[in-house]
Amino acid sequence: MSTSAPRFAGQNSSVHRLQSPVEKPEQERKPQRTPITQYWYLLPAGIVFCIFVVYPLFQTFRLSVSGTDLFGSADTFVGLRNFTRLFTNPDFARILVNTALFAVYTVVPTIVISLAISLMLNRESLVNRVFRTVFALPFAYSVSAASIVFSAFFNPATGLFNEIIRQFGGSGVGWLTDERFALLSIALTTVWMNIGYNILVLLAGLGSVPEDIVEAARLDGASGLRLQHYIMIPLIRPQLFFLIVTGTIQSLESFGQIHVLTKGGPASSSTTLVYDIYLHGFANNNSNFGYASAEALVLILVVAIITVIQFGGMGRKVDVA
Repeated sequence: MSTSAPRFAGQNSSVHRLQSPVEKPEQERKPQRTPITQYWYLLPAGIVFCIFVVYPLFQTFRLSVSGTDLFGSADTFVGLRNFTRLFTNPDFARILVNTALFAVYTVVPTIVISLAISLMLNRESLVNRVFRTVFALPFAYSVSAASIVFSAFFNPATGLFNEIIRQFGGSGVGWLTDERFALLSIALTTVWMNIGYNILVLLAGLGSVPEDIVEAARLDGASGLRLQHYIMIPLIRPQLFFLIVTGTIQSLESFGQIHVLTKGGPASSSTTLVYDIYLHGFANNNSNFGYASAEALVLILVVAIITVIQFGGMGRKVDVA
């Protein structure tokens, strides 16, 4: 009599399941196509970008390789003649140096002063709230209004700064009429205008620092300058990086304070690249838009190179997570 192993319920089905092919994981499935209707949401931003960025850039390049009539319209193709005139101009090197110095004079003091003030005002108290408001007030001033106020401060006869110098036995300084001080005076005005915005950004960054990290550092013995240097400042690197990049771009494109205070003088000692573009394109009915457009393209290139260098040099060290 033959014997056979008993069959259990579900045995065939379990064997069938073991021998069935493995299903493809969900991530290997063919991705669904994005509906084309979603791209219509990009259309308004794309139109604005083309109107205010692409088209002006194209027109700038077109004018830079063209001669212009009295109305500033391109009439003849001149090739690289405007660029040749620009780079052979003996004043162009000085203008580039002025632009670079102005960026250094404004960005470095603004970052250092605003960081120091922000660290001092980081604690919550009534006095700190009052001082936060006071230091943020310059941010509300327009460039023209702030420049007019400082032009009164820089007045050689009745200005505040010369009056302070005379109180200590010194003689007055021609802040806006002396080639040695004109660019520095404009930079001082710019620093005063920008400090308020920087303080607001840095205080927001300091307020986002986790309290448990600060308390752990204090338990380890960190306090005062050590706490600021090793804990607070490294944790606000994204804010510092943002302010350095935007501050540099803003300084390279400054115009209003130069126009109000010195108009590029004396003897072009405070003329920057942006202001020279204005002088050739618009001042005194020059209408030399070809030369001014060539300068504008150089400015765009300078800003792009500096921004790429900043992102390459500092961006890797910034934790944006």
